[in-house]
Amino acid sequence: MGKPTGFLEFHRVAEAYEPVEQRLKHFREFVARLNDEQAKVQGARCMDCGIPFCNNGCPVNNNIPDFNDAVYRGDWRAAIDILHSTNNFPEVTGRICPAPCEAACTLNINDEAVGIKSLEHAIIDKAGENGWVVPLIATVKTGKKVAIVGSGPAGLAAAQQLTRAGHDVTVFEKNDAIGGLMRYGIPDFKLDKRLIEWRVAQLKVEGVKFRLKTLVAADGRLPKGVACDAVQVVAPAALLKEFDAVILAGGAETPRDLPIPGRDLDGVHFALEFLIPQNKEVGGGRKNPINAKGKRVVVIGGGDTGSDCVGTSNRHGAASVTQIELLPRPPEQEDKALTWPYWPNKLRTSSSHEEGCTRDWAIATKEFIGENGKLKALKCVRLDWSEGKMKEIPGSEFQIEADLAFLAMGFTQPVQALLDAFGVAKDARGNAAATTDGPGCYATNVPKVFAAGDMRRGQSLVVWAIREGRQCARAVDEFLMGSSVLPR
Repeated sequence: MGKPTGFLEFHRVAEAYEPVEQRLKHFREFVARLNDEQAKVQGARCMDCGIPFCNNGCPVNNNIPDFNDAVYRGDWRAAIDILHSTNNFPEVTGRICPAPCEAACTLNINDEAVGIKSLEHAIIDKAGENGWVVPLIATVKTGKKVAIVGSGPAGLAAAQQLTRAGHDVTVFEKNDAIGGLMRYGIPDFKLDKRLIEWRVAQLKVEGVKFRLKTLVAADGRLPKGVACDAVQVVAPAALLKEFDAVILAGGAETPRDLPIPGRDLDGVHFALEFLIPQNKEVGGGRKNPINAKGKRVVVIGGGDTGSDCVGTSNRHGAASVTQIELLPRPPEQEDKALTWPYWPNKLRTSSSHEEGCTRDWAIATKEFIGENGKLKALKCVRLDWSEGKMKEIPGSEFQIEADLAFLAMGFTQPVQALLDAFGVAKDARGNAAATTDGPGCYATNVPKVFAAGDMRRGQSLVVWAIREGRQCARAVDEFLMGSSVLPR
């Protein structure tokens, strides 16, 4: 503990944002990392608790007090080694993770939490600038071959761990670039995709092979709203024959639909039908076919995907942006005595909301109203949640004028056709059935087939995907070799 009285002496220092009027003109990142002195002060605020709840608040169990102390002491090289010991991709989590670790920070009981996420951001960026992120190539090869289906954070974390253990790893991705929804579901203004390319380059040198535009399926059919650039299809039977183990690590990509009158009107889209083409355009691809310039935009759904639609619409120059949510408005401040150290339900305002957005809660959409086949308005009704159940309020019907409506209501499950093609048993929510602890963890009912990330747990955070990818890699290593030295 570098500064025993630091938490009494220093206030939390937030990362600086580029002014709204400037950042709306581009799709680049606009958050400036802490400078060395700011990071030192932030690290000094850590109390190095006897029981560091932040460690368990973090899904990958980052050794947070240790890297906080290293930053305070100016030992950045030690800080990145500590961070990398539990997290394969801190350049991603340091930017887009909602930071459940900070909710669990002991200082958060009666003060502002240590800025753990901002320190993670600073550590990995400094490590990259100084050339401390280097390939770790296995000195001994096992001769075992592992196929990983899906190149999101779970698949990439598993690939890196298994390659470093000496296995021959091939990642299959149905789209035209690596990263899964990290690449195409998250706008560039939140996560610069050059960071993914940087990490993929490391993986390639370490020995990971990638097969792009390759769909693993019994046929080429996918649910509506699931993006796919595949030009070839590989049958599951072929993977089982060629590889010693297979990890299913695809995302929970099936979007939740809203099957109400007018759903087929021109102007009603799944969120990713807007966000994925925009990411491709920013990356040098063809222009996004959906343009929000001058349009009245309504985003249905109050989560991160909805926020991303808000930020992207504002950068297009939308005439107005409205975001509506089915659930009631959360409290401005949580009751910490009841919620700490768990993730609290409270009102969260993102940088995209600050750029311009009207928000409303406890609203159900009843109908999309159109004219000549084009969306013109949403017919809505207000809801009463006072008894814990959703009830429509009589006489509260109203309309919201709209030219574009984006459905950002979450994702229901992984692609069922993939699980069915392998014959994998599913849980009640349609996810691959597999445990996470004990002998045979992450293994499905199909011999040598494992599942991790959203494929196993359903829609979740990048940091949970990294955790499951790492733990699944250890389980596969044990399956192949009888034991494993990989960290869990």
